[in-house]
Amino acid sequence: MTKIKSKNRNKNQKSVRKLINTSPPDPFSLHNSIPYAPSLSLHRFSSTLSLSTPNRTAVKMSDSDLYCFECKRETVIIVDHAAGDAICSECGLVLEARSIDESSEWRTFSDDTNDNDPNRVGGPTNPLLSNGGLSTIITKSSGTRSGSLFSEIGRLQNRMSHSASDQALIRAFGKIADVADRLGLVNTIKDRANELYKRLDEKSAKSRNQDAIFAACIYIACRQENAPRTIKEICTAACGVTKKDLGRARTFIEKQLGVETGSLVEMGSIHAADFVKRFCSALGLNLSTVKAVQRVVEKCEEFDIRNTPISIAAAVIYVIVQQSDNSKTIKDVASSTGVGESTIRSVAKVVEDKLSSSGLF
Repeated sequence: MTKIKSKNRNKNQKSVRKLINTSPPDPFSLHNSIPYAPSLSLHRFSSTLSLSTPNRTAVKMSDSDLYCFECKRETVIIVDHAAGDAICSECGLVLEARSIDESSEWRTFSDDTNDNDPNRVGGPTNPLLSNGGLSTIITKSSGTRSGSLFSEIGRLQNRMSHSASDQALIRAFGKIADVADRLGLVNTIKDRANELYKRLDEKSAKSRNQDAIFAACIYIACRQENAPRTIKEICTAACGVTKKDLGRARTFIEKQLGVETGSLVEMGSIHAADFVKRFCSALGLNLSTVKAVQRVVEKCEEFDIRNTPISIAAAVIYVIVQQSDNSKTIKDVASSTGVGESTIRSVAKVVEDKLSSSGLF
């Protein structure tokens, strides 16, 4: 009888262990004991969601052929960057193990002397520079007799790693990046401005006012990328550049690059709607007011209002603000848009007349 009870107890314990082992594991704590399925590839992810752990990222898959075969559906995938594992958040199955991270390694490995560059990689490649901007860095070692020798070799290497033209381009790209950062521009606009300056440099077309050339490249790049900025905004970000200087530099660039391409530099057309969101954000307007401004601006595109798009955008904002319960004054609108108060009043009157004649006001 004792043996039978012992057998039943052992059988029950095995059942409990089996039940525990078959329950969905925690992908964070049990990922080393989860069965691997290394045949799957999960390199194509659509979006990432931040988690509380620093080395793990939740990823939502979008492709129909990249889903968890255990769950038979698309799930949120936990990517453990430290272990190189891609884990299903629902069942805990490791969909990919020991994956190779092909991105740049920006980790630093510092020592106690604090005299060497701890980075194990150089800067990112730049196709606008010769050889992609790749170079060799020789570090120095202090406290030894060979330290001074390595220091001298490293100094000569840094001097010879980039040609004189590349060094000039690097300085120019840095100036363009400074102005673009003050304007809050995205990298695509920076790259387009750098490309314009590179083409201008290849033609050996030099201008006395290089700051104006940098500003003009950004102005043209903004228009080409359908994210225009006003001349006043560009001049404010490019310290010391006047509207007259910017206009001359823009004409100079169009003339020089137009000779090469057979036509002037293609620039996108500017519309009042391009400035609405930025101007409304500067004024701190709520969403309903912004939508009302956008609707009126779209309607103004049908009218024959012979004013600049910036003036039209400022005037429409002023008209909508006056009709709403907003406390913004014409001085606030003028300060945020860079358009004079008299211009806003005159264009606002034209806009109101057009809206009244069409029965929309």
